[in-house]
Amino acid sequence: MPGHATLAAEWEDLLTRRPAFQDSLHLFGVVLDAWGRWAPPGIPVLGLDEDECRRRWHAGVAVIVSSPPAFDRDSIEPLLAPVLQELAALGEEEAQAVSRFAEAWDEGRLAPESLLPGLSGEGRRRESEALGISADLLSFITYVGLRPPLEAYFGRVQPLFSPDLWDVGACPFCSAPPAFADLADDGKRWLSCALCGGRWSIGRLRCPFCDNRDARTLTRLAAEEQEEGYLIEACDVCRGYIKGVDRRVRWNAASALIEDWGTPHLDVIARGKGYWRATPSLIQLAPPGSTPG
Repeated sequence: MPGHATLAAEWEDLLTRRPAFQDSLHLFGVVLDAWGRWAPPGIPVLGLDEDECRRRWHAGVAVIVSSPPAFDRDSIEPLLAPVLQELAALGEEEAQAVSRFAEAWDEGRLAPESLLPGLSGEGRRRESEALGISADLLSFITYVGLRPPLEAYFGRVQPLFSPDLWDVGACPFCSAPPAFADLADDGKRWLSCALCGGRWSIGRLRCPFCDNRDARTLTRLAAEEQEEGYLIEACDVCRGYIKGVDRRVRWNAASALIEDWGTPHLDVIARGKGYWRATPSLIQLAPPGSTPG
């Protein structure tokens, strides 16, 4: 996966290509700056051997399920603080929600691992309701606040992964749903995890959310002209969607995370057609009727 310096450079290049989005996507610049400055000592690293990893993947079990991380709360705070400040500036409702989150965090009522979708399941919904924070906001905080420590945690096991070991729509490392799809030069479809940076492959005619494989109910919306190469893959059974890029056409596209962040207009299109997104985006936090740009 690309390092944070690479991500920052790609982000600057993307904003140069899409200047109309610079103001509305400012928050992601704050996120990348926090990631680049984060270097605490003692972050836990998962040390499973290759045989154990392969056994779990063949069984369709993400490695996090039996080996959850135990992150130190103080080490995470430098990642959360600047993002929470920016989110609080979005409006009065967001400021109150961020205040409740910060209070629960400071009092120890909210542990980093309790935010992870691959571990908490329905617990995340209950956590959201108990704190009075929208599920979208809580998910956004999780994804931007925990990616660097999760990258470090899975740093030793990710090189052990091979696509033939996994046939599940969710991430083989943290069990989060995919956030973006890449069509490689050979036509193979790769899915990317925005939470831990994992990458895996499943069949092109397959919904990663409900496993629907009926081509008649799988929709692909392809962009044209200046946006050629970008696409939306949606399922008409569960109504989930995922954005992507065909790198045979858009050969100079940035990494999956940056292309996901930099294409909010595709989220607007998908949401306008009644599809839902499994991973957080700024569009989900925008006031009704507003659009980026």
